Amino acid sequence: MRKLPIGIDDFKELREQNYFYADKSLWIHHLLEDGAKVTLFTRPRRFGKTLNMSMLHYFFDVKNSEENRNLFNGLKIEKSMHILEQGKFPTIFISFKDLRLNSWEECLIKVINLLLRCFLEHEDLYNSLSKMKKIRYDLFINRSADAAWDDALKVLSEYLEAYYQKKVVILIDEYDTPLIYAYQYGYYDKAVSFFRNLYSAALKSNTSLHKGIMTGITRVAKEGIFSGLSNLTVDTILSTKYADFFGITEDELQSAVEEYQIPDSIGDIRKWYNGYRFGNVEIYNPWSILNYLKTGQLSAYWINTSANTEINQILDISDESVFLDLDKLLAGNTLTKYIYKEMTFESLRDQKKLWTLLLNSGYLTVTDTSSQDGYYRLRIPNQEILSFFKENFIERFIGLDNAHLPQLLKSLKSKTITGKNSFESALKSIFLSKISYFDAAGRESFYHGFMICLSLLFQSEYIAISNIESGSGRPDLVLEPRDKKNPGIILEFKIAGNKKELEQAAESALAQIENEKYSAFLQERGVEDILAIGIAFCGKELCIKRRI
Repeated sequence: MRKLPIGIDDFKELREQNYFYADKSLWIHHLLEDGAKVTLFTRPRRFGKTLNMSMLHYFFDVKNSEENRNLFNGLKIEKSMHILEQGKFPTIFISFKDLRLNSWEECLIKVINLLLRCFLEHEDLYNSLSKMKKIRYDLFINRSADAAWDDALKVLSEYLEAYYQKKVVILIDEYDTPLIYAYQYGYYDKAVSFFRNLYSAALKSNTSLHKGIMTGITRVAKEGIFSGLSNLTVDTILSTKYADFFGITEDELQSAVEEYQIPDSIGDIRKWYNGYRFGNVEIYNPWSILNYLKTGQLSAYWINTSANTEINQILDISDESVFLDLDKLLAGNTLTKYIYKEMTFESLRDQKKLWTLLLNSGYLTVTDTSSQDGYYRLRIPNQEILSFFKENFIERFIGLDNAHLPQLLKSLKSKTITGKNSFESALKSIFLSKISYFDAAGRESFYHGFMICLSLLFQSEYIAISNIESGSGRPDLVLEPRDKKNPGIILEFKIAGNKKELEQAAESALAQIENEKYSAFLQERGVEDILAIGIAFCGKELCIKRRI
C-alpha cells in the first residue's frame, strides 16, 4: 500500500518515494499534439495544478534528463511516441502559489527571489555568455537596482536557447495568486502592471519560446493582464479536451479504494467529494479524497484550505436576492446564471459576477457544459461544499453564536410555538439582536430568506423545502421530519403594514395554509402529525399563529 501524498506537489519526490499517484502523464501527449503556443489551464485550488506542472518540468527539462526519465517508468506516457521528447528542452518552472502578501513591497521581494532562483538553477550556462550578456546576467544575480525583473524570464530563455540550441519551455504555475492578494490588500495596480509586463515578455514577444503553459483559478480579462497576448489558448472547467487531467476520475477513485481497502464507503465518498463536472467528465476533489483515505473520516477538508476572502467580500455586499438564490441551491435545486468568460478583479464588487467566481473556484459546478448564450445551470457539487455554504449563509444572516438558536428546534419538535420558552420568544430575541430595521422593513423576501437560513440549523432532523408545490399552491417553507415521529412543519409568511396589523396578517397566513391545502405534500410523504404556522413581520416585530 503506497503512502498518501498529502501536501506533496513535487513530482520527483512523489515518484521516488512511491506515493499514491493518479497517472496524469498522458496530459503531456495531448499537449505535444496540440499546436497551441501558449495555454492557460484554469482549475480550482488543490486540484493538482502544481503537481501536473512539476511533472511537465521533469519531463521536458534537458538537465538531468536520464535521471528524470526513470520517473516516468510504468506511466501511460511511456506508450506514447512523445516519450522521445523527454529531456529535450531547456525548461523554466516558476510557481506563484505562495505569493500571498499584504503589500507590494513584500510581494516584489518574493517575486525577485523566485526569479533569482530560476537564474541560479541555470548558472552552468554563465561561462558561455558574451561579456555584455554576463553583465546583464550579473544584474539579476546580484539583485541590482538596475535589473529589469519584469523582463527576467525572457532574458533567461534567450540565454538558454543560445546555450542548448533549443527553444525553451516556460511553465508558470498559479499565475493569478499574487493578483488575487494584490486586489484584496490594495496594491492591484502595481502588481498587474508588473505581471502584465512579465507574462507578455515571456510568452508573447519571445522568439526563444517553444511552448508556454500557465495555470490559475480564473482567466483575468485581457485588458487586466493578457493585453496583446493574442497567442493564448484557454482551457477552463467548461472545456472538454483536457477534462480528466485535473482531479480524480471515477476509475481512479475505484483503484484507490481497492488499494486502501475501503470499497464499502464508495457511496459516502461520492456524496461528499464527487459532483464536479469538468467538460464532460465527473470529477472528485483530490485533496479531500487523499485526506479521507488517510483518516477514514468524512469531513470538510478542502474548504478549510482557504480563507474564501474574495467570495465573502461579495457576500457581504449582496442583497437578499443572492441569498434567496443560494437557498435554492441549498435545497438541492439548480440556478441558471450567466457565466463570464473573463474576469477583472474590479468586477468582484459586482454581485452578478459571484456565480462565475463560485464556479471557477470550485464552490459550484455545472449540470452540463452546454449553454444558451452564455447561461449555464449551476448546482452545489457535494456535501462538503454544502456544509461551507450553510455555515457562511447562516453566519451572514444571524451569526453562529446566538444563544437562542437551540431553543428554536427544541420548541418546534415539542410544538411549543407561543408563550414562555417558545419558538416565538426565541425568534423574537434573534430578531431584536440580529436584524436591522432598515434592512428588513417591507421586504417579504428578506424574511423568507432569513427563515430559510434558520431552517438550515435543523438539517439533522428536518429537510427544509422552499416554495414546493403542495395542494393548490406553494407554501413558503416546509420542514419535513427525517423521523416521522416528529411533527412536520408548514410555515407561511406575511408582511404587516404596521404593528396593529400583525395579528390579522398572521391569521391570514394561517388561513392560507388551510385553504390552499398545503399539508398535502407532507401527507403524501407519510407525515401524520402536521403543524401549521403563520408568521407576520413588521420591522423587528413579529406575530405567530399556529394550528395543529
